[in-house]
Amino acid sequence: MRRIVMFNWLTADGFFAGPDGNLDWVVPDEEQARAAAAAIAGIDTVLFGRRTYERFERFWRHALDDSATVPDPHRPGARSREHRAIAVALNELTKLVFSRTLNEVTWHNARLVRDLDPRAIEAMKRQPGKDMMIFGSGSIVSQLTQAGLIDEYQLGVCPVFIGSGRPLLSGVSLNVRLELAESKRLPSGDVLLRYLRSDGAR
Repeated sequence: MRRIVMFNWLTADGFFAGPDGNLDWVVPDEEQARAAAAAIAGIDTVLFGRRTYERFERFWRHALDDSATVPDPHRPGARSREHRAIAVALNELTKLVFSRTLNEVTWHNARLVRDLDPRAIEAMKRQPGKDMMIFGSGSIVSQLTQAGLIDEYQLGVCPVFIGSGRPLLSGVSLNVRLELAESKRLPSGDVLLRYLRSDGAR
């Protein structure tokens, strides 16, 4: 069965974005790029909420031709092997964009989905294919966590407090038991944590 994997960078006080959605507390480096490239290598589908889709589409759609309209999260002008791998993958992967406000999505292989139906997602997990991944998209993460459909949580914890912002989970009313599968400290002080969802959620 296909799995759903979540990948997000977080502050040490639990926010995945600042109050206005900014990510200026993330200090990009090559280790972060390697982590993202490794995460994306085993998937064939990305699940996006509107805001994350728009951010990714503005940059990654043109990441290799220097026409991006948002700052490069892996340093402007840097075109490492990992950076290229991320850009190529994101442009080719199937992208499901969950939004009731967008009229269309034009990124290659992107498809607009009006409603997030846990039953439809569960059916997708039973279909042949590689794993699916969520980047950003706190509302999607929250709804699928509540539905018990996320199998793995990959968290990059940055050594910074920002005091306020957008929490990764909102409206989740159950305890979700996790099993630590891997941890790695990066030279920057970031810590990569890979958790598997256990069956002890309640």
